[in-house]
Amino acid sequence: MDKLALSLRWWLLLLLLMVSCLWCLNTGAVALQWSTLLPCLIEQCDTMVQQQILLELRLPRLLLGLVAGAGLALSGALLQNLSRNMLADPYLFGIISGAGLGATLATLLLPQYAIALPLAAFAGAVLAMALVLGFALLGGWQRLDTMILAGVAVSFLLSAITSLLLYQSEAFAANRVMFWLMGSLARADYQALWVITPCLLLCFALACLFRRQLDAMQWSDQTAYGLGVAVVPIRLLFLLLTAALTASIVAYCGGIGFVGLMIPHLVRLMLGGQTLVLLCGSVLCGSMFLIWVDATARTLLPDQEVPLGVITAGIGSLFFLMLLSRKSPRPR
Repeated sequence: MDKLALSLRWWLLLLLLMVSCLWCLNTGAVALQWSTLLPCLIEQCDTMVQQQILLELRLPRLLLGLVAGAGLALSGALLQNLSRNMLADPYLFGIISGAGLGATLATLLLPQYAIALPLAAFAGAVLAMALVLGFALLGGWQRLDTMILAGVAVSFLLSAITSLLLYQSEAFAANRVMFWLMGSLARADYQALWVITPCLLLCFALACLFRRQLDAMQWSDQTAYGLGVAVVPIRLLFLLLTAALTASIVAYCGGIGFVGLMIPHLVRLMLGGQTLVLLCGSVLCGSMFLIWVDATARTLLPDQEVPLGVITAGIGSLFFLMLLSRKSPRPR
C-alpha cells in the first residue's frame, strides 16, 4: 500500500469519526435542531431542556462510548500481539468475566459505595489474569496456547460464579445487574470518564513507547530474546495494563464483547499490521464502532434500549463467519 493511499485512509477515518460524533449527538428519542447543535456545545444552549439533553445526557454518553470503544479495541490488539493469536481478546483471557464478577459483587453487596464498583471490577480482572498466568506457568510458559486455553477455562469458571450469585440474589437487583452485564452506556457520567481515560492514555502511551519490542514479540519469544527484548516483564506489564483498562470499562459499561476481537482484524485489512499503525487504528475505529452501536441500541426498538453486547455479538459472529467462508478451501 503506497503512502498516499494510506494517508487518504487515515484522513477519511478521522473525518468519518467527526461526522459520527455529530450524528450520534443528534440521535435519540428527542430530535435536536442541527442549527443549534454546535452553538449549544460551544457557547450556551437556548433552553434548559436542550442543555440537559445534550450536555448532561448525550455528550457524556458519546464521550464514554469513544473511550470505551477505544479501550476495548486497544486491549484486543495488545492481547493478540502478546499471544500471537488473532482470536485473543479480553473475553478469551477471562478479564471481562473477572471484572464482571467483581462488579457484580460490588453492586449486590455494596451498592451505596460508588468507588466500590471500579475497585471490585479491577480486583476481579487481576484475579482472572493471575489465575490465567498461574495455569500457564504450570503448563509451560513457552506454550502460549496453554495460556489461551487457561483463559477460556477461567472465563467459564468466573461466569458460572457470577450466574450463581445472580440466581440467589433478589430478583430486581439480579435483573438490573443482568442488563448491565450485557453492556450499556446508560450509566454514562463524567466520573466514569475520569476513571477510564487515564487508564486508556497510560496503556496507549506505553504501547507506543514499547512498539519495537511488541513488533519483535510478534515473531517468536526466541527472536525477541535475540534482539535484547525482556519478553516476560513486557508481557506481564501489558497483561496487567489491559486488565486494568478492561476492568475500568466493565465497571461502568458492563461486558461488551467482540469489539477487541473484531476491530484489530478490520484495522489490519484497511491499514496494515505494523504495531503503531495497529494501535492507532484500533483506537480510532474502536471508538467510532461503539458509538455507532450505542446509537443503534437507543433507536432500534421504540421506547426501550437494546443491550450493546447483543448487537456487538451479532455483528461479530457474522463478521467471523464471513472470514471463515473466505479462508475455507473450495471443493474441487
